[in-house]
Amino acid sequence: MKIITVSREFGSGGRELGKRLADILKFDYYDSEIVTTLSKKSGLDKKYIEDTLNDHGWQNIPITFRSTFNSAYLQSNKINLLIEQKKVIEEIASLGKDFVIVGRNADVILQKYSPFNIFVCADTSSKLNRCINRVPEGENLTEKQLLRKMKQIDASRRNTLQIISGSEWGNPANYNLTVNTTGWQIKQLADSVACFAKNWFERSL
Repeated sequence: MKIITVSREFGSGGRELGKRLADILKFDYYDSEIVTTLSKKSGLDKKYIEDTLNDHGWQNIPITFRSTFNSAYLQSNKINLLIEQKKVIEEIASLGKDFVIVGRNADVILQKYSPFNIFVCADTSSKLNRCINRVPEGENLTEKQLLRKMKQIDASRRNTLQIISGSEWGNPANYNLTVNTTGWQIKQLADSVACFAKNWFERSL
């Protein structure tokens, strides 16, 4: 089984890269599908789940997946959703099929499967332009507000990974490949990254 995980800075194009890699390599692809599964299992609204998991204000809760959970904290929907999300990701891996998964700390959760871990980054200007060009309909944010959102989401990703594993989000040493999309169209990069991934898997056999 071959697994590619894509961690990314907000606005860097990591989600698009992950989807293109899955298409090129004929792998299954998981991203929002995980939230859909969580919604079906919990009966909670998908937007609520996504907003809760992306909430940058909850990381002060002093528990980790590496220690014993205090029953008082298990009342938190946010913690429960992270636990359930972890279970869903492990269930996907148990199917034994090749897949690409974007975000959700999958690089750490699936560590025992020796995945090919990618980190996607870009300079601030490139990320801001990408966000502006892809802003959802009805969301009218100023550049200042978008920059704040970018920082908040990246901080959330950094803190969440620290909580569940103690790993440093974005540290090149924790990934097999770091892709800087500054000045590139994702479509231009996808074939090269797919080729690198193929070679990496063959070398690892």
